[in-house]
Amino acid sequence: MGKREVDDRFKKFGTVSFTSITKVNDFVTKLEEGKVSGTCCKGCGEKYFPPRADCAKCLSREMDWFDVQGKGILRTYSKLEFAPIGFEADVPYSIALLDYGDYKVFGRLDSSIPDDEVKIGMEMTTVTNVLSNGQLNYIFKKA
Repeated sequence: MGKREVDDRFKKFGTVSFTSITKVNDFVTKLEEGKVSGTCCKGCGEKYFPPRADCAKCLSREMDWFDVQGKGILRTYSKLEFAPIGFEADVPYSIALLDYGDYKVFGRLDSSIPDDEVKIGMEMTTVTNVLSNGQLNYIFKKA
């Protein structure tokens, strides 16, 4: 019996990766291609970000990928001065929620944006990002 290969691409996502194996490992491949992507249910059309392998609305396992594109609206943000384990070196940083209409994206604001330029309602884009340790994530930039 041959050795089974493990798809652990997800270990490359984020400052600290809490899991290496998921049903949505293609998320990391898409980040490597410069795309931030979510999933959309083929059955009912519900969109998910972060991506899901199964639809919470109709329970379908038939999902397609979609790219997060265009401009989102900043709905809320918070500057963190204290961080959970593994993120201590990152503080201070800001987390935020962008509204794209039929889905929302939670993530970090680009650290190069001055605090006094961040305004609720401003347009932003979601872009891929490579961290100093080679890990991948995504951030929000001014549109």
